[in-house]
This record gives sequence, structure tokens and C-alpha cells, in this order.
Amino acid sequence: MERSFAREIESLKLGAGEVFHGEGILAVTKALLQSGVSYVGGYQGAPISHLIDVMVQARDYLGELGVHVEPCTNESSAAAMLGASIMYPVRGAVTWKSIVGTNVAADALSNLASPGVEGGALIVIGEDYGEGASVIQERTHAFAMKSALWLMDPRPNLETIVRCVEKSFELSEASNTPVMLELRIRACHVQGSFVAKDNAAPAISAKRLLEAPAPHDYDKLSHPPVTYVHERKKYEVRMPAARRFIAENGLNELIEGRHGEIGLIVQGGVFNSLVRALQQLGLADAFGRSALPMLVLNVVYPLVPEEITRFAAGRRAVLVVEEGQPEFIEHEIGSILRRADINVRVCGKDVLPMAGELTSEVLVGGVAKFVQAHVPQLGNLGDAGYAEEVAELRRAAAEALGGPVPARPPGFCTGCPERPFFTALKLTEREIGKMHYSADIGCHSFATFAPFNFGNSILGYGMSLASSAGVTSFQERRPIAVMGDGGFWHNGLLSGVSSRLMNGGDGVLVILKNGYTSATGTQEVVSSPAEVAKAEAGASSATGSETRIESTLKGLGVTWLRTVHTYRVAEMKRTLLEAFKSPFKGLKVIVAEGECQLERQRRIRPLRAKALARGQRVVRTRFGVDEETCTGDHSCIRLSGCPTLTVETATDPLKTDPVAHVTNGCVGCGLCGEVAHAATLCPSFWQADIVANPGRAEAALARVRGWFTGARLR
Repeated sequence: MERSFAREIESLKLGAGEVFHGEGILAVTKALLQSGVSYVGGYQGAPISHLIDVMVQARDYLGELGVHVEPCTNESSAAAMLGASIMYPVRGAVTWKSIVGTNVAADALSNLASPGVEGGALIVIGEDYGEGASVIQERTHAFAMKSALWLMDPRPNLETIVRCVEKSFELSEASNTPVMLELRIRACHVQGSFVAKDNAAPAISAKRLLEAPAPHDYDKLSHPPVTYVHERKKYEVRMPAARRFIAENGLNELIEGRHGEIGLIVQGGVFNSLVRALQQLGLADAFGRSALPMLVLNVVYPLVPEEITRFAAGRRAVLVVEEGQPEFIEHEIGSILRRADINVRVCGKDVLPMAGELTSEVLVGGVAKFVQAHVPQLGNLGDAGYAEEVAELRRAAAEALGGPVPARPPGFCTGCPERPFFTALKLTEREIGKMHYSADIGCHSFATFAPFNFGNSILGYGMSLASSAGVTSFQERRPIAVMGDGGFWHNGLLSGVSSRLMNGGDGVLVILKNGYTSATGTQEVVSSPAEVAKAEAGASSATGSETRIESTLKGLGVTWLRTVHTYRVAEMKRTLLEAFKSPFKGLKVIVAEGECQLERQRRIRPLRAKALARGQRVVRTRFGVDEETCTGDHSCIRLSGCPTLTVETATDPLKTDPVAHVTNGCVGCGLCGEVAHAATLCPSFWQADIVANPGRAEAALARVRGWFTGARLR
């Protein structure tokens, strides 16, 4: 795992009356245990990775409660886990990153929503939308409406988040419907506290087994003709039951305000940003006390018509503060008010942006425009002054920096084993020309940025090979697809490899095997190095994980298969050239091995520290550049892109161009030297072995060498 969650695991054990301190996603984890959940599953991805990570590391404790935890191979398998709650009164929760994760899980979710559930079923969605997003800008709301799944959007407050998790299970059981709970990045990482309850051991669990399975009930299968009955039940039985539960339990919050002629209806997840904007306008304080009445929707689907009409009645106008597009909530509120014949002006996207995150800065202008249009007696709210203040701060920052802040796109980590592969591909491209490149989701997508600039499409996790299927029919040169081992196991094995083999298509596939699903926090996959250690220790795994991908490919029928370590740049280049020039018509697969450098360093550093403490000999390799030899053409930088390989001003006054320089962040991977060799660059790189706790002979030799070196310098 990326980090140890030992402290967080201890906080999961807090009992009734004790105070939990932490971040939002950990509060969700604690709330699941307080709710008596029987099983938890999911697929990692920001911002909900920690939920699964913590659960996996807390397996021993969860085992005492009887809670089953299962990291899933993708979101579809996670959604399918909730099938346990269709026939049995057991509570289950799964989690993934949305909206891409929800798209992967769509098949299972639709078939789950049709028959509904008996036990509470909760899907925790990491709503990855807005400034911090790493995926396409779409919302979960559309999927909830399509399949009649209830959607919670709690305001970013730990007490509210915990209550919504607990009430989600009750809402699910009261309406026999799965519930989705969306958490934005800021909600997942908001810090706070709440008074804990005792964890509830589930009535049916791994420790309290059922004697017999549930009897056959065709009405609970998502299969025609009963699916037509399900459709009616969704809207004639389940939705009214859900609306009653929401109203009776006060899941949505009403905040009174003195300016009753207008009101604000806001998604719970946007509440904090809205309050901050109202503060800037002098219409609220830091504790959320607002001068404007607010209806906070902790449940955004379904809406309760009676709550909407009661809030809007007698007002001149209401502003719907809804993030993203289309404006689903605004449209539904407009329909509710028209049907109730309530004549009130509904504003929303006319004063707020259709797309993008509703930050406080964005909300200030929109809310001010709304208030001044409908409560003109409030006068100038100071929004213009706030905008001028922000503009002045930006101007001052630019002046202090001597210009705009330079763009800082993400890039590979220092020593990343995936960078050498792209160096080899760049060298291959120089020799054979441009090729169509299908990119994939993962760390390797950083190759779309400079200095590599590879990529013609990114269509989904593990979908790179599938996305190049059509290209093979009209490209003279074979296309190349690249995916990681995480993407291979997630989706690429079936959607890409098996499909290409079935259709007999040509092309090149490179699987970057770094051992983990690294972009989501270095979680393990079935081919992770940790499995090797288990096998060597005598565990049940019969096949070493170091060959598991290759064995799978051979079993499927891949005949052209090569495995090359990524740091062998020259060998990798030769293998790529062989793949592109081979007379073999069919799928050619290169497994590019190289363990994630972050995980490698996390393993090595503690071992090195212990060895140093015991006085043992420890060697650390460093690389550098001989300034006198460096020509200053910087081909090495353009071909490697390593963040520790940079430039500095030459000490030689006759050299006008800056020379290459290796900073102290170097981890000694050796790529710079490999690049110089493979690309036949200047021999300006040197390697030094730094020895700690050397032996007597070694120390004496170093002193002699130092004396001669010093004499020459004198």
C-alpha cells in the first residue's frame, strides 16, 4: 500500500461517547462499521482510495466483527457484490471513483436497481468533478435518475456525512432501493470530528453463518417478464417510500434567514463554498448562519415535492445552486413548482456557470447578481470589491514571480521505470517514423506531456488496445497500444487482448508491469511482487506472480511475446523495432518490466537505515555530468525527462549554453547513462558509488585516491 493506516485503524475502534478526529473518507469508514455492515468491496481511485486501503489493512479487526472485505478487480465486480443484499437482509457497501467507475459498473448497477434490495445497499461514489478532477467532467446524477437509484450529497461536515451514511442504509431498506452517496474531493479530505458510536457486529456475517440459502424467488431476478413489474414498483412503490423516509427523518436541512422574500436551494456538497461566498457578501458568518433562507439538499434524488413547494411558497425568487450540467435539479424544481401552481421565479444557470466547479469565487458573482436583482434594497454587496481584491492579489503574485506562474503538468516520478520505455519508443520513432499511439489510464498517461508527447486517444482504463482496433484497417504502419498491469487486469485482458485474438487483428501491445495499480495509490494486483514473497513462503499460490501476465497471455493464445526490463533501453528499442518490422501478422505483446520506484524506495530505505544503524556496509549509487565533456545540446534531457536531470550555468566562460546537471534528488536508476549509450550521445555521465561504513582496506584505498586527487587539483 501507499502508506500505513495504523493510526486510522485504531480510530475505527472508538466506542460510544468517544470523539473521532480525522478526514471525511475515514469518517465514512467508521460510519459503515457503526451501521452493522456485513461486507465491503470496491475499486480504488481518488478521492475514495483510502476507504478500501484502510479496510484492507484493518482486516484482522474487521474479522473480529465478522465483516468481509474484498478489493475488487474493477468497479463492475464491486457492484455485483451488492447482489448479496437482493435476497438477504445483510448490509453491504462498495466504493469507486466516479463517473468513470460508475460507467464500468453500469451493467451490474442496472440489474441491481431493477429487483431492488432487501438488505441496505450503499455505493460510496468519489465524485471526481471540478478543479481537482483527474477524469472527464460528468456527474453521477444522470445515472441515479436513469436507474432510479437514490443519491445522497451530504454537506462537507463530518457529523452530517456520518449521519447520511447511517441513514442511507435505513433509506435503502425502507424503499428496497440501493443508495449512492457522492463525496467530492473536498468532502473526502475535510477535517473534523464527531461523537462516535459502538461498532455493530452484523447479524449475518462471516462469524454468524446462515444455515440455508434463500428460497428461489423469481420476482427478485432482473429477467423478463418480471422486469416490467420492477419498472412500475420503482416509481409507484419505492420512490414514494423513499420520499416519506427523507421527509420524516429530516435528511434535508432548512436554514432560516431574515430576507424571506428570496431563498437558496443548494446541493449539500456545495454548502461550504456557498457559505464562504455569502461571508464575502456580508450575508453569512463562518458558522453557516445565513441572512438568506436555505434549503440544503443532502438528498438530491429523489426530491421531495412537499419540501420544495413549502420552501418556495410566498417567495419572490429562489436560486438553485447546482454544480455542473445539465441542470437536473433546477429543471425538476421548476416542474414541481409549475405542477403545484406556485408562481415563483426559479434562477440558477442564468446567473451561475453551466460548467465547472462552483468555488466560492465563482459563487460570489452569481449570488450577488441574484440578490441585487430580487432584493435591490440591499444595495451594493461588495462583490465588485471582492473581484478587484482577487485581481490585485493575482497581479501582485505575477509581479513577485516576474511573470505568470509557469504551467506545471504532472510527470513521472524520479526513477520511474516507465520513463525508460518511452525513451526507447522515442528512439524507435526517430528510426521508423510516427506511429498511431493508443494511450490508457494510469501513470503512463504522463507520456502525453513533454518531452515525449505520445498519444492519439485515451478511452478508458484498459481500453487502449481495443481503441486501436479500427485504426489497424487503414494505417500502413502498425499502431501501438500501451497499458499498465493494473489496466490489463481491470479490463484490457478481455476487451483488448481476447478481442484482438478472436478477430485476428495485427498490432503491438506493450504492458508496463510495475507491479501495482500505481496511479490509484499502489494497490496490489494479482501480479504484484508481494505475491512472489507469499509463494516463496509456502503459501497456496502455485504460479509465481513474476510470470502470471505472461502465462495468461500464452494461455489465451498469444504467440509473439517478449519480456524486457524497461531500464535496458537499447534492448527495448531493438524489441520495439522487431515488433514493428516483424512479418508476423497478429498481436505482438511486449511485457515491459520495472517495479514502481516509489514502492521500491519505500522497501529499500528502511532496510538501508537499519543496515547503517548496525554499522554494515551500504552502497548508494549516484550519477552526475562531467561539465567539461557536456556539449550542451540537451538531447539527454529531451529523451529522458527525468526531473533530477536539469541544466545549470557552465563555469567555463567560453560555454554560452547551460550544461546538463543531475540534482541531489537522483535515486541512481541509471537511465541517463542508458540513454547516452542507446542514443549514442556524448559520454558525459559518470557513476559514483557512495559507500557508508566501508571496510579498512576500502577506506585506506579511498584515502590514497583522495590524496592523489587533491594533489592534482592543487
